[in-house]
Amino acid sequence: MAALAASACLAQAPSAPATAADADKAGAYYNFAMGRLYAELAGSATNQSEYVNKAIQYYQAALRIDPSASLALEELTDVYLQTGKLQDAIDQADALLQKNPDNLAARRILGRIYTRAISNAQDNRIDETMVRHAIEQYEKITEKDPKDAESRVILGRLYRVTNNSAGAEKVFNEALKISPDDEDALASLAMLYSDMGDNQQAIDKLKTATDKTPSETTLTALAEAYERVRDFKNAASALERAISVAPDNDRLKSQFAQDLLFSDQYDRALELYQQIAADDPHDTASQLRIAEIYRSKRDLPKAREALNKAKQIDANDLNVAYEEINLLDAEGKNDEAIAKLKSLLDSSARRTYSPAQKASRAALLKRLGWLYRTEAEYPQAIDVFRQIANLDSDSAAEATVLVIDTYRQAKDLASAQREAEDALKKFPAERTVRIAHAEVISDAGKIDEAVAEVKALGAKDRDIQMEIAQIYEKGKRWADVEKTLDEAEKLSTSDDQKEGVNFMRGAMYERQKKFDLSEAAFRKVLQSNPDNAGALNYLGYMLADRNVRLDEAHDLISKALDQDPQNGAYLDSLGWVYYRQGKLGQAEEALLRSLEHMGQDPTVHDHLGDVYFKQGKTKEAIAQWQVSVAEFQSAPPSENDPELLASVTKKLEGARVRLAKENGQK
Repeated sequence: MAALAASACLAQAPSAPATAADADKAGAYYNFAMGRLYAELAGSATNQSEYVNKAIQYYQAALRIDPSASLALEELTDVYLQTGKLQDAIDQADALLQKNPDNLAARRILGRIYTRAISNAQDNRIDETMVRHAIEQYEKITEKDPKDAESRVILGRLYRVTNNSAGAEKVFNEALKISPDDEDALASLAMLYSDMGDNQQAIDKLKTATDKTPSETTLTALAEAYERVRDFKNAASALERAISVAPDNDRLKSQFAQDLLFSDQYDRALELYQQIAADDPHDTASQLRIAEIYRSKRDLPKAREALNKAKQIDANDLNVAYEEINLLDAEGKNDEAIAKLKSLLDSSARRTYSPAQKASRAALLKRLGWLYRTEAEYPQAIDVFRQIANLDSDSAAEATVLVIDTYRQAKDLASAQREAEDALKKFPAERTVRIAHAEVISDAGKIDEAVAEVKALGAKDRDIQMEIAQIYEKGKRWADVEKTLDEAEKLSTSDDQKEGVNFMRGAMYERQKKFDLSEAAFRKVLQSNPDNAGALNYLGYMLADRNVRLDEAHDLISKALDQDPQNGAYLDSLGWVYYRQGKLGQAEEALLRSLEHMGQDPTVHDHLGDVYFKQGKTKEAIAQWQVSVAEFQSAPPSENDPELLASVTKKLEGARVRLAKENGQK
C-alpha cells in the first residue's frame, strides 16, 4: 500500500525537477499510507496495541509534514475514537489549531469528538459542556465555509438539544439552500417543526423531499409525521412506498400493517399480519393483531381463535391478557373483563415499579377505569383513575382529566369544577388540563370564557377549532359553530379529519331542525367512510325521530350496531325505530338494554315511557317519565333543553290524569 501511494505521488509529479515541497508531499503520502496499513492490520491482529501505536505514529508524521492533510487527520481520529483515546484526539486537533486557527479539518474533528461525547454521557443525561464545545466548533466551521451543508445540519441538531428552535430552523434552511435535496436537512427540519407543534410544516417538508427523491429514510420519516397527527391512512401510503424502495425491511412491513389497522383497512392489515405470522409462527404480536382485527370486524369466534394461538405461544405475555380483556368486553362480558383485569393488577402489584412497569400498570388501570365508567360505576372509576396519578407523576395530568370527565359524565358538575380548578393550579402548562377546565366552565354556561381559554392554546390548530365549535354548540350559538367549523375544515388534512368536521355539521344542522342540510352532511361522511358507525346511527335516528323512511333508518342503525353491539346510544336508536314501526316488544327490549349501558339517560327513559304508555302500562310509563324529568332538571346548563323537558312533563301530567281515571279517582 505504501508503495502504491508513493507511486501515485510520483505519477502526479510534474516533469520539472522535484522541489522540496514535492518531497514533503510525497513524504506525507507515504506516512499516510503506512498509517492506514497499520490501522487495518490492528483490526485483525492479536497484537493490536502494537499496530495501533504504529498507525498513530505514521498518521502524526504525515500531519507534521502536511498539517492540511484532512483525510489523515480524520483517520487518525478514528483510531483514537476506536481505542478510547479521546483526549489524545482533542490534543492533536488543538495542536493543529494553534498553528492555524482556520484549519477547518481540525475543527470538524473536534466537533465530531464533542458530539460523540454527548451521546456517551452516563445515566442518559446530556453533558451540557460537550454540547457547548460542539456548537462552538460547528459555528466556526459554518462561518468559514459557506458551502458546508453537512455541518449546518449537525449544528441544527445541536441547537435542538439546547431548545434553540430559531437557530436550528435557520441553519437547516441554510443547508437546504446549499443542497435543496439534502435528506438529512429536510428530515431534521421536519422533526424540528414537529417539536414545535407544527406537524403540517413537517409533513409539507417531507412530502417535498419524497416527491423529489423518495428514499427509505424520508418516506419513513413522512409516515411517522403522519402518525403523529393520527393520519394513519396517509402514513400507510408513505410506508407502502418505502417498502417498494426497501422490500426486505421487515420492520417497515410491521409498521405498515399497524398503520393499515389503525386506518381501519382491516382486510389488507389482516392479510399482512397473516403473512408475518406464517413467516414466524412464534410471533405473539402478530397473532394478537389478528385477534384485534377480527374483534374490530365483529368476527368474535375468529378473534378468540387467534387469541388462543397467542396464548399457546406465550400465555404469560401481558398483552395476551390485555387482549382477552378487550375481547370479553366486546362479547358483552363486562363483569368478567373487570374481574380479570382486577386479578391481573393484583397479581402484578409491587412495592416499587420501573418506568416501564409504571407505564404498563397505568395503561391497565386506565382500562379498568373505562370499564367501570361504561357500567356507570362512577365512584369506582374515579378511585382507579386516582391510583394512576399516585402511581406515576408523568401520568398525573392525564389521570386528573379522566377524573374530571368522569364527574361530568356522572353529572356531578360541582365536583368536576372543583377538580378542574385544582388541576389548573397543579398543571398550568398542560394542554389537556386547560381544555378539560374550559369544558367544565362551558358546562356551566360560561361559553365566552371557555372559548377564550381554548383559543389561547393556538388558533391555527385544527383540534382546537373543533373544541371551540363544540363549546359554541353547547351555547346554541350556531353562527359561531358554523364559522369555527369552516376554519377547522381549512386546517383538516386527512379524510378522517374532514369526516369529523362534516359529522359536526350534520349534528349542528339537525339541532337547528335543518334536516335536509343535516342529512347531506351525514351522507358526505358516509360517502367517504361507509362504515362510520356514528354517522350511520345519527342519520338513522334522525329519520326515525321524524317518522320517515323507517326501513332505511332500521338498516342504518343495525349497521352501526354490527360494529358496536354494546353501544347504549345505538340501542336507544334501535328501540326508537322499533317504536315508530309499532314493534313495541322489540322496542322495550332494545331500550332496556340501552339503559344497562347508559345508566340514567333522560332521552332513553322518555322513549321507554312512550313504549309503556302505548302498551297500556300507565304506571310504568309514569315511572320512566318521572326519571326522565328528574334527569333533564339535573343536567348542566349547557345541556338544558326546555322544549324536551316541557314535552316530557306534558306527557307525565297526561299519564297521571289517565291513571287517576283508570283507578276511578276524580
